[in-house]
Amino acid sequence: MRRRVKRRAFIALIGGAVICPRSTTAQQHSKVYTIAIFNAAPRNSTPHLEAAFFEALRELGWIEGRNVVFERRYGDNRAERLPELAVELVHLNVDVIVAVGTLETHAAKRATTTIPIVMPVAGDPIAEGLVASLPRPGGNITGMSFMSPELAPKRLQLLKEVLPALSRLAILWNPTIPTSARVMRETKEAARTLGTEVLLVEARNASELDSAYSLVASLRPDALFVVQDFLTLSHREQIAAFAIRTGLPSVHSGREFAHAGGFMSYGPDLTDLVRRAAGHVDKILKGAKPADLPVEQPTKFELVINLKTARALSLTLPPTLLARADEVIE
Repeated sequence: MRRRVKRRAFIALIGGAVICPRSTTAQQHSKVYTIAIFNAAPRNSTPHLEAAFFEALRELGWIEGRNVVFERRYGDNRAERLPELAVELVHLNVDVIVAVGTLETHAAKRATTTIPIVMPVAGDPIAEGLVASLPRPGGNITGMSFMSPELAPKRLQLLKEVLPALSRLAILWNPTIPTSARVMRETKEAARTLGTEVLLVEARNASELDSAYSLVASLRPDALFVVQDFLTLSHREQIAAFAIRTGLPSVHSGREFAHAGGFMSYGPDLTDLVRRAAGHVDKILKGAKPADLPVEQPTKFELVINLKTARALSLTLPPTLLARADEVIE
């Protein structure tokens, strides 16, 4: 009888040892995390960038409906809505906030100091007080920064290859965005170094874009530089159509504008940035702290030329410029 009891106890002990780890593992995998997508632009304004972000998450094992769900908030180009939307996300107690740009990151930072914030395409996070440093951001914010001061001179040098007699450059920018202000200043200084007069045109919201078009047309510049932000990015087709209609070669920071009909773009590969930001989200959901994750900068820069637009504007492009382009849109 004793042997039988001991054998049963031994079997029960072994069974318990097998069952407990399985139960723990099941509990670990049953956790469903909530990722907030926080964007000042309208939904579907940059579907390819969102698709790249979600694809990168899936490659890292984060499957919507299985171990992660998304809360999406879009500002529809109304920056004044961002504080309210940020507070909504904080009240939902999400696990991480993906704040798409600089304004969104500021709004999220004001709403929470504890929920991790990842910025895929922010401007200069140090100058704007978002992080302490790139290697050691501190606080609850990390992600990507696309700022590179040398880009403004490079863009204008490329433009001068097409327009050697460039004398008047209109810059379309949003004065309410700190990043846009810095890009404007860098472009303005680069233009002056080249002996080019700068004409500043402001647009704070969609309603101001129409008056901005009229002002640009009346100033009769030789070319148009568009500072990228959530407003200009979501209206890129309209801006490109205006530039072609007015006979202006337009220069941009991202390929999205060239694909929308803008003449030329030179800048970071935003798709690469958002994919790398997904890696930050992955690390945070696995236990890393934003304070310990370095803010990364672009490693890929691309020159995109819309040859169809060049033809519409009767531009003659140097063969050497075309040869250097990463993409030529026919």
